[in-house]
Amino acid sequence: MGYNVAIDGPAGAGKSTIAKLVAKEKGYIYVDTGAMYRALAVHFLEKGIAAEDTAGIIAAAREAEVSIRYEEGVQQVYLNGENISSRLRTEEVGNMASMTSLVPEVRERLLELQRSLARERDVIMDGRDIGTNILPDADVKVYLTASVETRAKRRFDELTEKGLTCDYEEIAKDIRERDERDMNRETAPLRQAEDAVLVDSSDMAIPEVVETIVRLCR
Repeated sequence: MGYNVAIDGPAGAGKSTIAKLVAKEKGYIYVDTGAMYRALAVHFLEKGIAAEDTAGIIAAAREAEVSIRYEEGVQQVYLNGENISSRLRTEEVGNMASMTSLVPEVRERLLELQRSLARERDVIMDGRDIGTNILPDADVKVYLTASVETRAKRRFDELTEKGLTCDYEEIAKDIRERDERDMNRETAPLRQAEDAVLVDSSDMAIPEVVETIVRLCR
């Protein structure tokens, strides 16, 4: 059995950034479950399927092959044999992933891959329901969060640095709506596991958050 670390939390809390740095520090395999859902979202968008078209989403999910590979130590996400890593972080893909992850068949499509990785390797996994659903027996569980204002500001700065025009209030609105969806969905809603350690990064620098989580690991 592998040694498993689960990091859950709302959108924009910095889960992926922190998980990657902890993985590097500890020598774990980083599994970005959100990227896997985003890969399916790319598939749905490419096929022109609306998020409300549940039957279409289920059918399309069955035919999609999502895989994770490590190339020169960097995680790459493939959809039907094509590397789509550079396409995963747009707002359109993020919103589609948030909405379509409500469909149980979408979650089931990816669940076994995630669990099989955790059985075989020392992994750190981040998402919405890792500690509560995907890896309920994880050795370490963390609930990483930050205020809506902090998360929106981080996203605004990230997009601005890339030269993209964006609106802070619109970003904050999207984050609030995504929180509402994720926390109130019927299947595996976002919540803090009873045995998870709460880490609020609103007033913490990235190295502080990484150090806090590294100390929890073996």
